[in-house]
Amino acid sequence: MTSDNSSKLPEFKFSLAGQKARELPMGWAKQATVMDFPVSKNIAGVLMYLKPQGLRELHWHANAAEWGYVISGNVRTTIINPEGQYETNEFREGDIWYFPRGHGHSIEGLGPDGTTFMLVFDNGAFSEFATFSITDWLAQTPREIVSKNLNADAADIKGLPDKEVYIVEIKDKLVNKKLNSSPLTHKYSLLSQNPLRNCDGGKLWLASSKVFPISSTMSGGILLLEPEALRELHWHPNADEWLYVISGKIRLTVFASSGLSSVNELSENDIGYTPMGYGHSIENTGDEECKLLIVFNSGVYEEISLSSWLASNPDELIAANLNLPDEIVRKFSQKETFIISGKK
Repeated sequence: MTSDNSSKLPEFKFSLAGQKARELPMGWAKQATVMDFPVSKNIAGVLMYLKPQGLRELHWHANAAEWGYVISGNVRTTIINPEGQYETNEFREGDIWYFPRGHGHSIEGLGPDGTTFMLVFDNGAFSEFATFSITDWLAQTPREIVSKNLNADAADIKGLPDKEVYIVEIKDKLVNKKLNSSPLTHKYSLLSQNPLRNCDGGKLWLASSKVFPISSTMSGGILLLEPEALRELHWHPNADEWLYVISGKIRLTVFASSGLSSVNELSENDIGYTPMGYGHSIENTGDEECKLLIVFNSGVYEEISLSSWLASNPDELIAANLNLPDEIVRKFSQKETFIISGKK
């Protein structure tokens, strides 16, 4: 039941399906920032599609790191770090990448069908549509400066765009240059790994900095829940939780203390948000398995579940707190449940 004071809380749900896309011939993008989704102060997201040979041009983000998850298709990225170390990687469905703040990179859709991916940023005020793009930069710089930097005559660079192109088409196959490779890879094959949690009722694949060292400011993964299964009541003491419903329907409950709570129904293409420290749960309310992308703005994954909290305390203490008989409390789980199956 929703608290009578729930109207005092912000919306913890945002419909990405209702967002207008930025559409170009070789792809499109939709974003959800704090401007669109005010509760999401610390995390923003962008859903993007690139056709085969569609290129999200060379660019960087001055105020956020980028964490990417491939929903479908195949994609290639390039990235350079401040030490001049360079990496090119190809990704498929279930793979993730992490690009530290300020590192220059590009993203290319590959055949046969292009790619759809979600980009998540550790700053709610980030805007994908206001990044630092190479074409925008050169278009805003005097041509004589550009000519000197590129070691090319003015006539040779007359074809440079006069504004940001954002997504372009690559007609030729890339030939990678041999440069210094990065000591830490930017790629992690998430769904190729064993699940971190494999429960009766669902599974969780998660990549934190523990297994993906370069991802120092963000963790994330995939949560599968069977029909009626419940990701039990819990909280994260060190991070906000941002989730995107890839498929299915869920009920997200959020407890904000001081008698304030909220119940939110989410379906495909919806985003949910739970601020750091807020108690919450996720329940599959549909007839099919639901698939959720979950991301945290910390490279270290931490959580405390209700079942493990109660199991760690004496039964008598729990009985006194909850005003329940000792024999009822002794029926509670004696270890963390994590996911509660909906099966009878």
